Amino acid sequence: MPMTVPAGYDRTRLAACARSIADAGRALAAQGWTPATSSNFSERIDAGHVAITISGRDKGRLGEDDVMVVDLDGKAVGTDARPSAETALHTQIYRRFAEAGAVLHTHSRTQTVASRLYAAAGVVRLQGWELQKAITGYTTHESVLELPVFPNTQHMPELTARVDAWLDAGRPLYAYLIEGHGIYTWGRDMAETRRHLEALEFLLACELDLRRLSA
Repeated sequence: MPMTVPAGYDRTRLAACARSIADAGRALAAQGWTPATSSNFSERIDAGHVAITISGRDKGRLGEDDVMVVDLDGKAVGTDARPSAETALHTQIYRRFAEAGAVLHTHSRTQTVASRLYAAAGVVRLQGWELQKAITGYTTHESVLELPVFPNTQHMPELTARVDAWLDAGRPLYAYLIEGHGIYTWGRDMAETRRHLEALEFLLACELDLRRLSA
């Protein structure tokens, strides 16, 4: 099925975003981070539009027709397809961070277990790990990287309000967990976003190992 391209869009740019999202989907599914049809991915097309996965698609088998366009209010553009139920969490990042070029949300076992284990504390505090430097803006293992854990809810305005409150308090945010759910992270482009995701997966696994070994 040919990709639906709304009037006025650059077909080349939109197709490039779809290929990038599909490539990410295959790689992340191969690592077991997108079980069933979970997870959702997006990439910025331009200042006002985003390419995002269509709801319910197998993320390990994405093609160009599994990606649609939404505006920064999360409204579908040029298609009757339904975007992810969590589209608002993606568009929030693009509105709050002008430099954000891609957003990845996955459901690895490590992320999901960590989100439950640290839910009561409300944050995973990472410090002393060399791989913290894989996150843009962090240049030393001596820095502190806080990964908030927000309560899960099907009501997206409640989740976006929690993210806004964290940012409005002046606290840096590079990723967050949702309790019993998974992780959201982003970067300037898909390559940086995938690097952030891989680094955070590793760091969360290390934290879980420490908890297990010290029990």
